[in-house]
Amino acid sequence: MRDNAEAAETIFGQVLDAARALGVAEIEAIVAGSDEALTRFANNAIHQNVAERTTHLSVRPVIDGRTARASTNRLSRDAIREVVAEAIAIAKLTEPDPDLPPLAERADYQGVERWFEATARATPEERARAVAEAIRAVEAAGQTAAGIYSTGESVFTLLNSRGVLARHTETMARFSITAMAADSSGWAKASACDLATLNPLELALTAARKATESTAPRELPPGRYTVTLEPAAVLDLVGQMFSDFSATAIRDGRSFLNDRIGKRIFGENITIHDDAGHPLQSGAPFDGEGVPRKRLTLVERGVVREVAYSRQAAALAGAAPTGHGFPLPNEFGEAPANIVIAGGETSLEEMAASTDRGILVTRLWYIREVDPYEKIFTGMTRDGTFLIEGGRVTAGVRNFRFNQGLIEMLSNVEALSTPLRASGEETYDMVAPAMKVREFNFTEATRF
Repeated sequence: MRDNAEAAETIFGQVLDAARALGVAEIEAIVAGSDEALTRFANNAIHQNVAERTTHLSVRPVIDGRTARASTNRLSRDAIREVVAEAIAIAKLTEPDPDLPPLAERADYQGVERWFEATARATPEERARAVAEAIRAVEAAGQTAAGIYSTGESVFTLLNSRGVLARHTETMARFSITAMAADSSGWAKASACDLATLNPLELALTAARKATESTAPRELPPGRYTVTLEPAAVLDLVGQMFSDFSATAIRDGRSFLNDRIGKRIFGENITIHDDAGHPLQSGAPFDGEGVPRKRLTLVERGVVREVAYSRQAAALAGAAPTGHGFPLPNEFGEAPANIVIAGGETSLEEMAASTDRGILVTRLWYIREVDPYEKIFTGMTRDGTFLIEGGRVTAGVRNFRFNQGLIEMLSNVEALSTPLRASGEETYDMVAPAMKVREFNFTEATRF
């Protein structure tokens, strides 16, 4: 799959021929493919192994300020002509957009190496051996294991009639495990482009330890606590705000950053970048139109500095595009895609040691927005929530529901750990530290 660059260019040649035959000169194409495999396990046994290979062609003409997109997974010459004709027909039926930019011009971007042979060639037997070892570790603790182990590769090529040729290949491995005991559970998850850096056994031991240490959980009253959020929990909650770092969202009046750019709204120890070139990140170094991604300073010492601009948003604002646009047409414009939250040097153990009484949170889930402008969210803890007393973890506690504003939370961060590649509830990952936060608002204990 990695070596299909010529195939993508051949397909685009056929797209161009089909468009020109219909009198259209301006056209863009995305040629993408993936080869994904998944091993799923539950009740201490593998119960599913699936593999899927996909190919995909998406075309977008630009005709007198009109555009539309049509897609197909058939790549014969006839199928290509059909999808081009369909996209052109749809585009001619749309209303002109006076703000629609012309197709992007070719621009150089800095490539990143995110394809690894061992990940791309991982076999069901290799995944099964790693899963079996992880299950044995959980079984040895008298618990039941469930989770997934996936490996795969993908390729994304964007071409247009103005000379853009942007291509990215990537591999990805993900391992997630939940260890379940009679009245407690533990969880761990990690992802990596390079399979060699993933350690399923270590993740299994972490999940089993959390399940063991949270046995017979105590129920604590709701209230404001000093909380240590592990990196996955930071991702789960802080990751909810980055779609607002968008020039289009600000122009539409739907961002919490309206009237706040250039102002300090978080603590001075909060600095956040969007950095597609960061060694712990994944994804392409260009956006949905082939524009190179720029490194952005979203927040500097608590002050909001930069936001993402697509080409259209940049033209409307008289600014430069930052390479964060989604494929057109879309309703959202752009958003940062490679979040890196700067950290500190305080370990989780040191955070606990400096806490007289508080809560340690492994992860969060069922998160919903309560107030879009103040960025207040509700949700619940799960799979490893602990009481810290006298500088050490002393017991598991029943899970909490929280109601917490991100502006307040990121103004109350007392300590940060070294950042790592964090994985949360979904497949979205980012580079994030653990955070020790004062006055985190838990509103009630849950019954599970």
